[in-house]
Parts: sequence; C-alpha cells; structure tokens
Amino acid sequence: MPQDLEQLDAQKREMPEPYESYRPVPKLVIAIVAGMFLWAVGYILLSHPGDDPALGDSRTTADLMARTAVAGAAVDGAQIYAAQCVACHQATGLGLPGVFPPLAQSEWVNGKDEAAAKILLHGITGSLTVAGKTYNGAMPAFKDKLSDAEIAAVLTHVRSNFGNSAGKVEEATVKAARAASAAQAAPWNGDADLNSLQ
Repeated sequence: MPQDLEQLDAQKREMPEPYESYRPVPKLVIAIVAGMFLWAVGYILLSHPGDDPALGDSRTTADLMARTAVAGAAVDGAQIYAAQCVACHQATGLGLPGVFPPLAQSEWVNGKDEAAAKILLHGITGSLTVAGKTYNGAMPAFKDKLSDAEIAAVLTHVRSNFGNSAGKVEEATVKAARAASAAQAAPWNGDADLNSLQ
C-alpha cells in the first residue's frame, strides 16, 4: 500500500499534458487583412494603364524604335552578334566543330552581300558545306527578329572580323534582299538552295 501512495504522490506532482485550445484569430487582424486585400484589388482595377508615361513606362516597341531612328543612333553589329549569334558561332567566329559552321573565312560570309543577307533573313536547314566541311543543322530566320539596319550591322561586323575582310553591307542591300526573297517562306535548304544565291 505505501508503494501505491508513492506512485499517487508522483502523479500529483506531474503537470497536465499540454493541449491546443480553440483560439480564434482576433477580429482586428481579420479586418486589417481583409482591408488590405480589398485595397489591392481596388488599386489594380482602378489603375489606368493609359496614363502619362511619367507615372509608369507604357512605351511600345514601335515607340522605342522610332526614338532610336530619330536620334540617329548607329546600330552596333557587335552587340547584335553577342545577343543573337554567339551561342552557336562562338565569340571567336569559329563555331563548334561538327555542329555549327564557322564564320571565319567562310565563303558564305565573304561572298555576295545580298546572299549573306538572304541567309540571315530566312535561315538555313539541311546540309551546308563551309570551308570544305559539311554541317547538317538548322539556323533560325531573323526576318521577323531584326530590322534591315540591324541585319546590315551584324553582317558588316561579321564580314570585317574573325579574319574576314569583306566590305560593308548597306541597309539598302538588306532591304532589297528582303523584297527579292519575300516569297521564301521556309528556310533555305542548305547547299541545294544557297548555291543559286552566289
């Protein structure tokens, strides 16, 4: 019996097991959160996207292109090359052996400027021979990505770098190439089509 009393005394000294009681979120916190949510929704619905540009940049690509043309800023072919071409043709212009053809000492780069413009405008797919080596891949079309001035600038950059010494490509040449090949919907079919351009 004394042992039972000792156990009972030990149990009495124990604190009760913790438990979660029902504690609702205070009404003030709910009101603040609901108020902030309603304010945010109202702000989005009542904001005017056509407001003065000083209140936020709502310029379109056409606006930016027009301002560049008015300012007469020269297009940087090296910058376009770095943004559009370097992933495949590399910073050295040597391409990747067996995968992407080199631009250095390429007969397509150093050939007729109008042919080079047509290549950039429509891209290439299929078998292409560059400097005696055959490449079988695809090059994207840039007719919808780059303007005539940008294509002329990047072609001029490529034709005067990487050991190439071909002449400058004029914007008018690219414009003429775009008009002459307007019916070309698909990329050029490698050597089969490009040989007729040279």
